[in-house]
Amino acid sequence: MPRHHEKRILPYKPDQLFKLVADVERYPEFLPWCKGVRILKRTDKEMVADLVIGYKMFRETFQSRVTFDRPRGISVHYMAGPLSRLTNQWVFKAHGKDSCELSFEVDFDFRSPLLRGIMEMFFDKVLTKMVAAFEERAKELYSS
Repeated sequence: MPRHHEKRILPYKPDQLFKLVADVERYPEFLPWCKGVRILKRTDKEMVADLVIGYKMFRETFQSRVTFDRPRGISVHYMAGPLSRLTNQWVFKAHGKDSCELSFEVDFDFRSPLLRGIMEMFFDKVLTKMVAAFEERAKELYSS
């Protein structure tokens, strides 16, 4: 699968965006296809979580280790599920007084050639929609 990378300047502080992305338990409230979350372990520096992703009859659980480097970034490392690999990186850099340069990168691949073929058709659209969902959530939480 190809990698996906986006950079955006958003009108929020890095700590606000960090807090939004780190609040994994709230993902089912706003993230498309996220049907559930279970936190298996949590410390100040990392967590291990299961995300249940579903669309129509498709439903899979993805287990990942999430590492926090507050407020600079969040790294996601795949542990178990239908993928052969997954890395995901969020980087938050101050951009002026009250804005942030957000950098988002994801690289993953499915074990199943069938799922890989399906996802290749929708890969960019799905990830763009996901990043837009985080952006909309930030607007709901932090815009006055």
